[in-house]
Order: sequence, then structure tokens, then C-alpha cells
Amino acid sequence: MKVLAFAASNSSKSINKSLANYAASQVPGAEFEMLDINDYEMPIYSQDREEELGQPQQAKDFFAKIGEADAVIISFAEHNGSYTAAYKNLFDWTSRIDMKVFQGKPVVYLATSPGPGGAQSVLSAAVNSAQFFAADVRGSLSVPSFFDNFDMESQKLTNPALNTQLRAVVSALT
Repeated sequence: MKVLAFAASNSSKSINKSLANYAASQVPGAEFEMLDINDYEMPIYSQDREEELGQPQQAKDFFAKIGEADAVIISFAEHNGSYTAAYKNLFDWTSRIDMKVFQGKPVVYLATSPGPGGAQSVLSAAVNSAQFFAADVRGSLSVPSFFDNFDMESQKLTNPALNTQLRAVVSALT
């Protein structure tokens, strides 16, 4: 099984990247690839730019990466209660190729933040809209107070209850 994992963040210090990487490593028997959305940076989407540029190769490549995977894990960063601009732009361009961005793949949606909210607003938005983009959501999990529950040095979730929940969620991909 090939799992594609990424953080919906363009931060070089993304805690969501750490969470996505750890989650992917917990999928039983899976091989995984960590994707960096910085590799898919494009101009801000608009209808005018689409008419001028067509569909950028980066959006085509991102869509193809999803298509090559057996399952997808995304950990969403939250900016002002919503998606990061970097992810939203990549998603918008890709949805112009095909609204079924996730191509019926099983997905796990995660989110985390340094605060107690755990980026639940963006996670809820992602889960609630998944059906419109052909994402087969097998589970979701918010990790609140990231630095209290994750050891950055060992790159592991240290909260036993959250770790049990995470393993249950990602095992639904197999």
C-alpha cells in the first residue's frame, strides 16, 4: 500500500508536517511518501489567470501524485479558522483539472495547532466538504496543544490516548 502524506501548510517548521509524517509511519505495512506543497507553488488562482495560463503543470503533477497513491493523509494547519492560503491555492488550481481532486481515495484528515483548539475549525470544514471532492474520509483527528502532546526531538505523539486514537484512524486506511 502506498500512502501519500502532506501538511496543508507551506511553513518550513510545520507542526502539521510532523504530525502527517508520524501518522503515515503508523499505517500498518504501508510505504509512504511525504509531499511538500512548496513544490507546487503557483500564482494565486483566478479565472483570468486560468484563461491566460491554462492549467499549471504543478497542479497536474499534484493531481497525478494523488492518483498514484492508494491512500492519502493530510494534516491541516489553520489560519484564521480556515485553510492556509498555500493549500487553498493548490487545491483551487487542482480542482479545475477535476473536481474529484481525491479521486475516490481513502483519506485521513488530521489537524493540529499549538493551542487547545487543535485546528478543529479547518478540520471540520475539510471533513464536511470532502464528499464534493471525491475523498473517502476514513477518519479524522484533531491534536490539541501540539507541543504538550508531541515530542519534536523523537518526532512521536507522546499522549497515549491521542496515540491510540491516531493509530485507530490510520488503520482504517488498510
